[in-house]
This record gives sequence, structure tokens and C-alpha cells, in this order.
Amino acid sequence: MTSPSPTSPPSAAPVDPDRPEVAPVRAGEELDWSALEAHLRAELSDRLELGPGFSVEQFPHGSANLTYRVALGDMKLVVRRPPFGHIAAGAHDMLREYTVLSRLGTAYPRAPLGLLHCADESVVGAQFLVSEYRPGIVVWDQVPASMAHVPDAGRHLGMATIEALADLHAVDYEACGLADLGRPEAYLERQLRGWARRWADVATEGAESVTRAGERLAATMPTTRVAGVLHNDFKVDNCQFRPDDPTTVVSVFDWDMATLGDPLCDLGTLLNYWPQGDQPNAVPGLAALGLPSRDEVVERYLSRRGIEATAQEIDWYEAFGCWKTAVILQQLFVRHVRGETTDPRMAERGASVVPLAERTFDLVP
Repeated sequence: MTSPSPTSPPSAAPVDPDRPEVAPVRAGEELDWSALEAHLRAELSDRLELGPGFSVEQFPHGSANLTYRVALGDMKLVVRRPPFGHIAAGAHDMLREYTVLSRLGTAYPRAPLGLLHCADESVVGAQFLVSEYRPGIVVWDQVPASMAHVPDAGRHLGMATIEALADLHAVDYEACGLADLGRPEAYLERQLRGWARRWADVATEGAESVTRAGERLAATMPTTRVAGVLHNDFKVDNCQFRPDDPTTVVSVFDWDMATLGDPLCDLGTLLNYWPQGDQPNAVPGLAALGLPSRDEVVERYLSRRGIEATAQEIDWYEAFGCWKTAVILQQLFVRHVRGETTDPRMAERGASVVPLAERTFDLVP
């Protein structure tokens, strides 16, 4: 187990009463709490002020990794482990996420500090990581009540999100010790092959368009211009804001797929979640937020990074984001079919798979 320097507990902040940040642990997603408490106290007591008592709540809104808020006295920590059941190769990589969170914050303060990685699967049944807890608010399908007084709050939320993405891609990954995070050479080729393999593992009858979409992307692949740190699932609900301020992203979560590669893949992933009229997207509820248009966020991203890209290139990366998200949603749906999750939301994930794959052909005809 490894861990960096200690951190001070963050100050308290209000949360949105309409969508509680944490909830009781879902049935079937309990861990060995006694073993976890003992391990945390043994590994962290010399650096953190861990008080008496132990309580656990779950962050209920994520789709894959199991994420808990653990309180030891007044000290709150975040504990993350992979989901139960079959894990695709390279997915839910807790060591990767810990590595990023223990190093990236010096250059990108929006990354919470990673405190501990545990490779001993006997503690909670899998490897897990511990990071600092940051209070704040995550925005989903409506502007939170705490931001309702801000004019054009949705527009600010969207621009803050795209600026946070552009700032991540400006990070000098060698300077913050992340040169070994991935292999940026031939990144797109490896991604296309890898996601095609993952699709083959979970493919079902009636979704042949996903296979064809991958083939279309491989035949039209652009050339990567510059490498950077990729989050690999950058979206509005992986960003955290102060409850009353939609203008700045203060934290970015879910770094288990982070790597080095083509930064425009992150932009494409974000665009595949972005509301665009009647086009299918992976998070339909975002349409109610009043976000800026797709063209506006693309323009802001390119100008903040000081780069250029053609409309055709941007369309390819968005198409790649749609295709990759279709595969991920199918993986989540198959976990439900196999009985590997008790989360009822996973039963609905399969409905978006084919529409997202078919969107690929609209973007890359």
C-alpha cells in the first residue's frame, strides 16, 4: 500500500436537498466494514486525524464503481472499489486512479488527492483506493436550487465544464510525474481495437450497428496531433461545483480510466453527452439545464487550448464518443442481465445502445 502526504479535512458546505449527495448503502453492496475500518486506521492514523466512531454512506448516482463516504470521527474519506461480478480487462483500475490522484493535483487542483491504494483483496473483496472527500454539488438534470439565483446558470455550468476539460489537456504530464500513465503512440488504433473486443464480449442480437460503427470509425480515423492526459469519461456529472457558484468546476471525479493519448477523445466523449436538439445522447436529462450549444463549447475548448480542428475532425471524435459510450452502456446492461448488480438503473442502460451507435453514421457518413 502506498500513500502521499496527509491532507487536512475540508470545510463543510451545503448540499442540494433535492438530490442528496449520499444515501444508505444499497442492499447487496455492503462490504466488510470492520475490516475496512481496521485497515484505514492502521494505514492512515499517523497522517490524518481519525476520530472515534465509524459510519458509511454510499454515493448513489454513479453507474459502475462502488463509491462510499466513510466517516471516522469528523474525518470524511472517499472509498472506491470495482463493481461486483465480471470485470473487463483494464476496466475499473483502482491503482491507475490512485496514481493519477496522488500526482495530478499539483498541476490540476480539480483532482482530489489520492491518499491510499490497497492491493490486498481480502479487506473488502477487491483492490480499492481512498481519496480526500470534498464537499460540494454535482449537477444532473436540473439547475440546483442553490444556484437558481444566478442568471444563465446552465450556460455558466456548461462553459465551466468545457474550460475544466481544456485545462486538463494543458497539463504537462511529465512535470507532474505521469509520463508512465500510458502510451500515447498509436493511441487511437489501440482504442478502436480495444473497444471492439469489449463489444464482442457483450454483444447481443439486434445490435449489429455497433459492430459496423466501429468499422466505420477505423476506416476514417484521423491523425493525433499532440498527446495529453485523458480523463476518458469527462462529463457534467463527473464535475463538482460550489453549491452557489456555477462558474467554476472545483473537482473532477472518476479517474479510473485516465491515460495518455489524444485529448480530442475527451472532447468527443463530452459532446456525446451534450444535448443537441432531437439527437440521441447518453444523458437526455441535460437538455433541461440550459447549457450552451455544442458549437459554442467546441469553440471555447479550441480557443482556450489555442488549437485548431476542422468540423469533420470534431465530428469523428464525437462519433467515437458515441460508439464507446454505447459499448459501456451495453456492459452495464449485461451486468444487470447476469445478476451482478442490484442497481435498478442498469436495466435501462441497453435502450440507448443502438441509437448511439447509429448516431455514429450521422457524424461520419
